[in-house]
Formats: sequence, structure tokens, C-alpha cells
Amino acid sequence: MTNSSSHPKTPAPKLRSRLLKFLLILVSTVLFLIGSGFLYEALSSSSARKNYPAPGQLVDAGGYNLHIRQLGAGAPTIILEAGSGETSLSWRDIPEQLAEAATVVTYDRAGYAWSEQADTERSGANIVRELHTALKNAGLPGPYLMVGHSLGGMYARLFTQTYPKEVTGLVLIDARPENDDRETKPILEAENVAGNPSASLLSLLKRSGALRLFQDQLLAGLIAEQDRAQFINVISTPAYFAAKEQEAALASSTEDAIRGQHFGALPVKVIARGQPQDYASFGISGEGGRRLEAIWQEGQRNMLKLSSNSELIVAEKSGHMVIHDQPELVIQTILSVLEEK
Repeated sequence: MTNSSSHPKTPAPKLRSRLLKFLLILVSTVLFLIGSGFLYEALSSSSARKNYPAPGQLVDAGGYNLHIRQLGAGAPTIILEAGSGETSLSWRDIPEQLAEAATVVTYDRAGYAWSEQADTERSGANIVRELHTALKNAGLPGPYLMVGHSLGGMYARLFTQTYPKEVTGLVLIDARPENDDRETKPILEAENVAGNPSASLLSLLKRSGALRLFQDQLLAGLIAEQDRAQFINVISTPAYFAAKEQEAALASSTEDAIRGQHFGALPVKVIARGQPQDYASFGISGEGGRRLEAIWQEGQRNMLKLSSNSELIVAEKSGHMVIHDQPELVIQTILSVLEEK
């Protein structure tokens, strides 16, 4: 006698098989998209190397090549030293306008833009020595008028200290003060300010194609829209992110090296921003921002002690990027130093 109440077979094996198949398709799709992103970036970067050739020359800096661009003629030679993460491109058309009056040099520090990566650590001492070597090898022996923006201001000061007989003037554009790290660190720690993304993470974003594909979202407020193509295609390489990170880590040692300087009667112009930073965008409270800005502004005025022949110029319409906000003021200030010669 048959049992009419017997149960049908369970569908579990078929359901499990379908789930596994779905997961396999999903994982394969994700891996395909990731691989496509890496391939897309590799091809785009290869094309960029052809479409964005170095405007200057590669010069031996002592074991690797620095990219140096020279314009104009006549002495002294104006050396433009860019800020943290900034390159020869950051000066936009300032070099062309200055070239009507003198020789102008812009360059990319090791690992930046068209310059090769260096084996030496990115300390101020190494950066200054390698620049000096490259200038000599490029047939630009000086004298020099050193111009430095932000972190580049510290390097310009250290260059002046290291080669005092070769420098005839110094222009500091909202330059990082020599006590910046030790005076601002307690405030930043109390504000729980998150640090910059690591070089390894940024390199991954670039290699995966994410930085190129989502540049408007990822670079908003960081890189001006008109500069993003150059940033993506020329600047943002793993070597650049690593060099920038190491420069930042060693900046306090450069502060120590330049503290207490005095250059006699050397012409020194200090351009300070007139507009405060947007500290709130970094998650800093109003009170914390006011304290940080006060430290920065005091540091600008302390730099007047560098020489008995110093002058403070306030860029009333500018934030930190004075070279973009008021380039005409930068040019005028540099030319005023030339006129003193």
C-alpha cells in the first residue's frame, strides 16, 4: 500500500546552486569593473605622457633629474619655489610676466610632476642642496632672487641661509612660519582634526581610475576646476603622493633649521594673506580657527625680523593662494625687489 502523504523533494539544493551562481556572477562583475578601472587609468596615463610633455628640461640634481623651466634673460635669476603639493604649474602665467624683466626659473621638486623620484629623504636640507646642484648643472649660477609660497617659503629661507652669497633678495608669499608646527599642534590635536589621506590610499584611488572618473567630487574645494586636468594627467602619481607626504612629515625639521635667522640688510618682502582660511571646512571650531589664524598672522609679521630691510605687504583680497587670487600683487612685489638692485 502506497503512502499518499509522502513529502515532495526539498528545493534547497537548487536554491543553493542558484545563489552560488548569482554570487559568482556578482563577484566576477565587480572584479571586471575593478580591472577595467585599472586598465582605463593605465591607458589614460600613458596617453597623458604624450599629451602633456615637459615644458622645461630635465637636469641632473645629484643622482636623479629635476624638471626645470627657464624663461627670460638677465640677472638676477628669479627662483619660484612652490608650496606643499604645488608644482611649477601652480604659478600659472606669473613666470611669463616676470620673464620680461629677468630670468625666471620654475621647477618641480623630486617626485612632483615631471621630476624624477629621489632616493634621499624629502628634508629641507636635501631639497635645497639638490635644487642648487640642478641650477649649476643647468648653467644658472646666480645670483638668485628667492621667491617662496607657503611651505616653499621655508625652503627659500633655507636656500638663502645655505648659500647667502648667491642670494640678492627674498620674497615670502604667505609662507609657513618657523614655529607653525609646535604652536598649532596642540590646537589641532584638541580639535581632533583628521590628517590627510595616506599616500597609499591616494595612490590606490589614482591607479584604480577612481580619481580620474570622480575628480569633480573628490577634488572639489582642493584643486581649482581649471587646474584639474593638469593635476590628473601630470601631477597625481604615486611618486608625487609619497614625496608630498614625506615633505609634510619632515617640515618641522625644516622649521628647526631656519629658526632665528637674520640676513642683515637683504631685501625681504613678506606678503601675508588678508582673508582667513576656511577652518570650518576642516572641521575646526570657530574659536580654534581664530587661534590658528592669529598664530599664522603673527608668524608672517615675525618674518620681518629676517632683515633690517624688510617690508610687510597684506594681500587684502587673498586667501592662502595669493599667487592665484592676486598674481598682479606678487609680480609687483618681486619687481620692486629687482628695482632695488
